Amino acid sequence: MSKILYIKSTPKSVEDSWSLKMSEKFLENYKKFNPDDIVEELDLYNEGIQALNAEELVRMPMPEETEVKKYANQFLEYDKFIIAAPFWNFSIPSILKAYIDRLLIAGKTFKYTEKGFQSLIAGKKMMLFMGRGGIYSEEPMKSMENGIKYLNLIFKDFFGLDTDSAVLEGTNVYDTDTLNKRFDEIKPELEKKAEVF
Repeated sequence: MSKILYIKSTPKSVEDSWSLKMSEKFLENYKKFNPDDIVEELDLYNEGIQALNAEELVRMPMPEETEVKKYANQFLEYDKFIIAAPFWNFSIPSILKAYIDRLLIAGKTFKYTEKGFQSLIAGKKMMLFMGRGGIYSEEPMKSMENGIKYLNLIFKDFFGLDTDSAVLEGTNVYDTDTLNKRFDEIKPELEKKAEVF
């Protein structure tokens, strides 16, 4: 039995968020394949996460447990992770960046060595879901995509998680009927990804 942390980083509802529509469909499939697994939600907007302040930065490297380590400690308790995030202004929502800043704690989720950093949570699984208003899978916009790219940098390259993603593009380009059709077209992909997650 695995524990999954489902991280929501959009203020929108499922009805208005393509990121959430994808992640919810994925979870629906995942639960069919893994009925005994535990899924717990972390809504970053409900948490009201703020950017790190000066006091928190001072306390992060201290050996004793402090409030600033709350989210890193929580992260360590899970086996798999799901992040649903929109693509905003060429990147991720600032609240998700603020959350990630609270995960990167030396001595807890990674450590420094003479050869560089070493993850302390490598090998766990992560699934990323992102809705993008424009078309960033091809040039001239491809080089401006810093959403999935940044999340892969943190979770795949730095933390060493087994990371996969699903993206729905053109949410501000296409009409509702076209988007619903495109969503229907990726549903088999979401089911396949859920089966092996």
